[in-house]
Amino acid sequence: MSVKIITDSGSDISQEYAAQIGVRVIPLVFRFSDGEYLDGVDMSNHEFYERLENEEELPKTSQISPYRYSEVFNEETADGSDAVYISISSGVSGCFQSATLAAKEFDGKVKVLDGQQFCISLRILVEYAARLSKEGKSADEIYDLLVEAQKKVRIIAVFATLDNLKKGGRISATAAFVGEVLSIKPYLTITDGVVNILGRVKGMKKGYKAMRDYILAEGGIDMSMPYSVAYSGTDSSNIDGFIEENRDLYDNLPEIPLSYVGATVGTYAGPGAIATAYFVK
Repeated sequence: MSVKIITDSGSDISQEYAAQIGVRVIPLVFRFSDGEYLDGVDMSNHEFYERLENEEELPKTSQISPYRYSEVFNEETADGSDAVYISISSGVSGCFQSATLAAKEFDGKVKVLDGQQFCISLRILVEYAARLSKEGKSADEIYDLLVEAQKKVRIIAVFATLDNLKKGGRISATAAFVGEVLSIKPYLTITDGVVNILGRVKGMKKGYKAMRDYILAEGGIDMSMPYSVAYSGTDSSNIDGFIEENRDLYDNLPEIPLSYVGATVGTYAGPGAIATAYFVK
């Protein structure tokens, strides 16, 4: 009996794709002024960004409760299976703590791993877990291999706008105004489970170069492992431009896995952001 793999919507794995790879995705909750929505269930990513662009205040995101985790863990282990849950980073959410509390009821049948990632860098870690499960690895083996794999996960992203960072109180209104006037784009990664701003460039074209330089400096992409690119908003032109200029980094493959940046990260990224996540060679 294969091990059940569980994650949350902080991985930006859609419910449809989760069904294809045999993964259970627990939706986080985000709240607009008119009520609560289940991430990736009650509102499509396209609808979310259309709504985001017209809201004065950013939506609030709620972590998953221990009770909800208990429900899901019970459903997934009811047939006698073991399970591995890979959470959004504890550096940005309390989901890991809630899941750890809930897992205590299951006598070791549910292992909980702090993913130390979010967005598509968590996605590729979950995809790797799904692969290991299909290979017949035990829950203990999957957990240990994921801990090792985490050391090789990389993500690099460029934000197209500073407006949402301003709305969320991450930067001042003056800094956002100056940044927009000068077309300043911050590029960032995830280090020790939290966002780490690496620098700023003028214009998205230089953002592409910053991403390329980072990938090459880190040792390149291990194409035998999961990888992905993603964009936020309703227009994919920024990520299309990055792929076209840097297809050689992906062995010139005609198709590269593409996904949306979902509500959890998209709230602060805003539209037009692009990212790529991979395991280093």
